[in-house]
Amino acid sequence: MILFWVVCALLILIALAFLLPPILQRSEDADVKSDDERRQANIAVYRDQLSELDADLRNGIVAEEQYAQDREEIKRRLLEDTVQVRSKKTAYAPVNARNTAYLLGFGIPLIAVIFYIKVGEPNRIENPAPVGMPAPTSSAPTERSQEQIEANVAKLAQRLQSNPNDAQGWTMLARSYSSMEKFSEAANAYAKATELTPKDADLWAEYAFSTAMTNGRSLAGKPLELINQALKVDPENAKALRLAGSAAFEVKDYKKAIDYWRRVLKKVPPDSEVGQAITERINEAKRLSESK
Repeated sequence: MILFWVVCALLILIALAFLLPPILQRSEDADVKSDDERRQANIAVYRDQLSELDADLRNGIVAEEQYAQDREEIKRRLLEDTVQVRSKKTAYAPVNARNTAYLLGFGIPLIAVIFYIKVGEPNRIENPAPVGMPAPTSSAPTERSQEQIEANVAKLAQRLQSNPNDAQGWTMLARSYSSMEKFSEAANAYAKATELTPKDADLWAEYAFSTAMTNGRSLAGKPLELINQALKVDPENAKALRLAGSAAFEVKDYKKAIDYWRRVLKKVPPDSEVGQAITERINEAKRLSESK
């Protein structure tokens, strides 16, 4: 009987020596993995913003000065968020947590043995069969990139609730919603962004576009008011001129539409995607005007 208990004690010690370190390390790895996933989600959102900004520059939608300003702001926020995530990483479990884990690991088997001696029937033990232990379950599958981006956008929206005067944050949130085709949420965010930055014609034009998308793709009514506000801030803003032309085309004022779109063509390369699209719209407006 004594030999049996000695063997049990040795087996328990051996098992604990193998099990406890991986369990503690798994917890540490999980924390690091979670932080890495948050960092990758942040990078994905900012990468989308930079790609959209680069496209606007190539198509002549934003000026070089505005492009440089927006790009530097996006890069600054990316750096800040990345530093914040890294600062939260923990390389090792706290000493107290490690000691507690070992105490429980050794204490629970000891209590179980004492309890069995007191209330069990150790005399009936004869050649006990080994007890198998199931392999640890695999970690949950990594979330898809789109889900990570949506989670990060939701986190930004929540952060803005406690910091409602962050104009750049509202702008980033609005453009993120727009790229996700959540135009109602985008319009609400643009409303806040234009309130904080009323002299940004691009924001007014983007606000008009999102509002039109929630208005059955119609530029009549509030979207047109927002377009006019953008042109009031900057009469030569390419985004606002393009939308103004579309609004005139929508009400069959083809002459005015052509005038607006020709002003846009002066600001973009003729062979660019925007230039080709505007040229097609101008030709269409001419045909319709001649057929009236």
